[in-house]
Amino acid sequence: MEQMTHIKAWVLAAVGTVGGAISAAMGGWSQMLTALLIVMGADYLTGLVVAGVFHRSGKSADGSLESRAGFKGLCRKGAMLLVVLLAARLDLVMGTGFIRDGAALAFLANELLSVVENVGLMGVPAPKVIAGAISVLQSRADGAGKSE
Repeated sequence: MEQMTHIKAWVLAAVGTVGGAISAAMGGWSQMLTALLIVMGADYLTGLVVAGVFHRSGKSADGSLESRAGFKGLCRKGAMLLVVLLAARLDLVMGTGFIRDGAALAFLANELLSVVENVGLMGVPAPKVIAGAISVLQSRADGAGKSE
């Protein structure tokens, strides 16, 4: 039992260290990054449900689950996080604080739109307030990309 406690402490310390390093590399943690990760997870899960349960995915020939399509989706999400990481580093180099958030906001709006599409493929109508919020996010993301 004592060995399990030691292993648990080691694993928690390792996860904390890796999480802290990622947070530091991203320029600190923010609500924007939290929202982006939550929406990315929701997009992936709703995509799995659309393909696995409803067989209505546009990512495969028959609309069902396909491991290659799922892997591509995870690679895209990884690439998005890489762009946010690079934007955070660019913020540091330039002494700004808006490039990372602008990149994250653009990806957040895109991922939200994908979640709404997935939910729609399940037959659930999207509330108009969500569509309006996505529109606002897209406008903010477009504005953040312009030089100030």
